[in-house]
Amino acid sequence: MNYDNALSYSNQWLDIIKQQTFPEETQAKWIIDESKNNFAEHFNRGWLDYRKSVTEAGDWASVEWSGKGSTITDVMGRKYIDWLGGFGMLDLGWCHPDVVEAVVAQARRSPMPSQELIDPLRGVLAKLMAEITPGDLKYSWFAASGTEATEAAMKIAKLYTGKTAFIVSVKGFHGKTMGSLSLMGKGDFRAPMGTLYGGQVYHVPFGDAGAVEQQLEICEKVGIGVAAVIFEPIQGEAGAIVPPDDFWPRIRVATKKYGALLIADEVQTGLARTGKLWGVDHWDVIPDIITIAKSLGGGVMPISAVTTTEEIFQPMMYPNPFMHTTTSGGGALACAAAIAAINVTLRDKLWEGAATKGSYLTEKISELVEEFPQIYTKVTGKGLLIGQHFHTPEIGYKVASELFKRNVVVAGTLTSAQTIRVEPPLIITQQEIDEGLNRLADAVGAVAKTI
Repeated sequence: MNYDNALSYSNQWLDIIKQQTFPEETQAKWIIDESKNNFAEHFNRGWLDYRKSVTEAGDWASVEWSGKGSTITDVMGRKYIDWLGGFGMLDLGWCHPDVVEAVVAQARRSPMPSQELIDPLRGVLAKLMAEITPGDLKYSWFAASGTEATEAAMKIAKLYTGKTAFIVSVKGFHGKTMGSLSLMGKGDFRAPMGTLYGGQVYHVPFGDAGAVEQQLEICEKVGIGVAAVIFEPIQGEAGAIVPPDDFWPRIRVATKKYGALLIADEVQTGLARTGKLWGVDHWDVIPDIITIAKSLGGGVMPISAVTTTEEIFQPMMYPNPFMHTTTSGGGALACAAAIAAINVTLRDKLWEGAATKGSYLTEKISELVEEFPQIYTKVTGKGLLIGQHFHTPEIGYKVASELFKRNVVVAGTLTSAQTIRVEPPLIITQQEIDEGLNRLADAVGAVAKTI
């Protein structure tokens, strides 16, 4: 332990944090070297091997300094078109002024709740969630991340139904804490952990309504109680996979028939990403529980929510209203950000822009799929959740690397290694879309010459 070093080092970085102008080149290079060293020695050395901002940037890696709208600026002043959107977190772009203003105003007054007095913004956000979610969903519980929302949804489903089994999908993604990880549809993340959730978890192919119906029927026949069926409306980490149009309506009917809850994991699809306010809105389906995170904080604060009906939420209120709690979840700063994010999303009808921009992007990328069949297999998705599918993970990585060299930021997907997502902020301009497409065409052309 060295308290003096820690005090001096924290003072040095507090000065940097407060610095609004770009660092001088010497200081910028120091920040880059220090950042790479800190990641390697104290955070996660393996991350550096997978970050194109390190592997493709040469001696002076790209280290974030600021962002505005759909543009990321690194510490050296280099600008990048953001086609990643923080994996769905930055629907409103970087530093949306309305969200920042709300958070700063709240921070000056009361950043965190006492947990004893009633904090008003938690109630405001819960009411807003009841207003904007489908059907008679009414009560909400708040945390900081999507995986916490999944954990809470699992607990609510078990408490309400008295059952323990879950039906989920192959390549599905719902988080990485132990309960959520049990639902994961890829062995790379599950297998190393050994025994996970003690209840039964059954994986079926995504989009196969018949498989869901059959699994529910089998569980009933053998006496296994299914608490809930959990799916993403459109699979995100699997590569923006859209199910057949009969999938959600059929599983809604099936879950009601067999007394299981239907949970829509809208962590990535929710709040306008797919061209509708909610992913399930594409099929006019009302789930029993919705989980939401990522964009709910407006790209400024981490916050997640679980929203359900009054009947289903009863076991979370009585006899023990402290059945599932978190000290910082639903804090005032996070709720202020979420209130502002919802306001902006509704005011600007961002789902309409997502639908229009997404259709345009998908059409243009589809033209590249036809032009470069040796590179692409297909393009999938809805709205601004788009998956570019390549023949191999290696080709996908090459395309992403070539895009980075052309100052466009994209990334792969966790459960479909050959897929590169296009998931920009919903406020991205037409000019940024067209410029990104030009750079994508150049990148794909460059990779095609190496195959």
